[in-house]
Amino acid sequence: MKVTAQEEYGLRCILQIARRQRNGQASPMTLGEIAREEGLTVPYVAKLIRRLRKAGLVRSVLGRTGGYSLRRTADTISLAEVLSALGGGRLYDTSYCDRHAGDLKVCTHMGDCSIRSLWGVLEELLEKVLGRTMLSELISSEKTMHAVLDERAPVACNGGAATVRCTDCGLGEK
Repeated sequence: MKVTAQEEYGLRCILQIARRQRNGQASPMTLGEIAREEGLTVPYVAKLIRRLRKAGLVRSVLGRTGGYSLRRTADTISLAEVLSALGGGRLYDTSYCDRHAGDLKVCTHMGDCSIRSLWGVLEELLEKVLGRTMLSELISSEKTMHAVLDERAPVACNGGAATVRCTDCGLGEK
């Protein structure tokens, strides 16, 4: 899966809002604050936040102390929802074979295609992990997040063995 700049930056922006709320600061974040924290322009942050607001993930608060806050708690917003709001596409689209059959009208492998099986399984795994991973978990440290993901998707790390510490890269907890 290729993550677009819009998805990456949008995720980072909503994480800034989630971090503020986690730290007990009730005041919403302004576009300027988010832009400064992420090193982005205010117009670009506004575009990203607009998409997140339209998807019902953040809300705007009007007034002198206004800004943006999460519409729901961080433990109820999945990464799948955030990426979808930011335009995240699928890793594999089942109509891909129809659109890219080459010079023929139908792909030569339509009856028996091992590649289609691979993309389908990867898509399903990715959707499961993103759907089960919440913003509240992503706020944690890289080490903690790696341990969470290693438990959730052990095939992606540590050769498929379910452990708390990854033997491939050393991250996670003992």
